[in-house]
Amino acid sequence: MDTAGKVIKCKAAVLWGPRQPFKIEEIEVAPPKAHEVRIKIVATGICRSDDHVLEGLMKDKKYPVILGHEGAGIVESIGDGVTNVKPGKSQKMRVGLQPIKHQNLSPRKIDYLNLSGIFTDISCTIKQKRHTVYINSNYCCRHIGQGTFTEYTVVDESSVVKIHDDAPLEKVCLIGCGFSTGYGSAVNLAKVEPGSTCAVFGLGGIGLSVIIGCKIAGASRIIAIDVNSKKFEKAKELGATECVNPKDYENPIHEVIMNMTDGGVHYSFECIGNTDIMVSILNRYRFYIDFTSVKWLKWVVSLQLLSCR
Repeated sequence: MDTAGKVIKCKAAVLWGPRQPFKIEEIEVAPPKAHEVRIKIVATGICRSDDHVLEGLMKDKKYPVILGHEGAGIVESIGDGVTNVKPGKSQKMRVGLQPIKHQNLSPRKIDYLNLSGIFTDISCTIKQKRHTVYINSNYCCRHIGQGTFTEYTVVDESSVVKIHDDAPLEKVCLIGCGFSTGYGSAVNLAKVEPGSTCAVFGLGGIGLSVIIGCKIAGASRIIAIDVNSKKFEKAKELGATECVNPKDYENPIHEVIMNMTDGGVHYSFECIGNTDIMVSILNRYRFYIDFTSVKWLKWVVSLQLLSCR
């Protein structure tokens, strides 16, 4: 494309601070460096974590920031060393979570889980060495190293995956976080075993994706929990064997689940981001085997270790 190697000026929805309205600003997007890809965004989803930043719940987040990390679009240009995509092809962006195995992790990795399980966005903290988006010559942070609320963005090649050319981008973008987070938590992280019993707290997009993962993994019993009973029909359609609304019971929900399962479940997924539910599960599930907090990744490692005590 004729824009390759050049700075692109385009529009973006920029958040200048917590609880402030988005402003449409003209930004400058630098050409991709080595192992980076510049993408023309066609469609983007909205994740709950975007709302957390909007509400100021992520205290270490830097502003101004371009939110969004569920994106789909067309590859405009690529940096040196990129081999997995080519310009002009539709691509889906995903959050590239990578666990650290060594302290000398390659500095080009954009997003990862550190050794204590805390989700870190290097793009805003790598000592100003990888800035790619500017507003009036001032650096603008991109949420989780992506920032899809814009016309163009630059991401690490590890955050881009190929999709079919005829895939509808307005639907594919949602797979970038919501589905892959929930499904992957059940299949890849918790590694749900056939014949097991699972409890899923929260039936939003992530919770429903967890249910799909548990079903595919062969769980024999999947208990879906939510305070909104209107979500139960879809949950059962996707694989839930039974649904529970905490409002229908006087006892705490953990006691309800323990009574239903004769002591507890094998796997429990917290898909809300509610620390009270996390602590309740850990303190009360006597026969508890594994707990995965899907919404707050920083809890995963410590809580899984506690569940083994």
